[in-house]
Amino acid sequence: MSLDLSTSLDLSTDRTADQTADLSTRTAHAVALLKESPHTLDGFLKLSELFESTTLDPHSRETVILTVAARNQCHLCVDMHEAKLAALGPAPARERLDAVRRFTLQVLAASGAVSDAELDAFLAHGYTRQNALEVVLGIGTYTVSTFANRLTRAS
Repeated sequence: MSLDLSTSLDLSTDRTADQTADLSTRTAHAVALLKESPHTLDGFLKLSELFESTTLDPHSRETVILTVAARNQCHLCVDMHEAKLAALGPAPARERLDAVRRFTLQVLAASGAVSDAELDAFLAHGYTRQNALEVVLGIGTYTVSTFANRLTRAS
């Protein structure tokens, strides 16, 4: 796993055709395992669709996902979302992504009860209170995915 939660994200992931095929196979396997609970699969897909429609920019959404995946040690999700983040191209502002990464970790650590200073630091990077709530949605969505992947040994 190349994502280090103590530093900025590594966006330089280059994937070979074999690595991409392996990732596709691993993803298909994870979905097949999750189909054992159609409600869980359907819930994750619906939540994922909602998260993708938030006002968070794509780089920020992928950063939230990667932060949750790395924290929860879901290697499949880390690999998949590192590839998605890299495919987005260069981040517009790395310090902004670092702010959403830190805020995601703070929300997780405080079970949502971040301090005013932590929220203000997030907002100072151009994010909104709506974005803060959308981070919570992303955390919930990808907690379902990462926990299910780990439970089924998919990652």
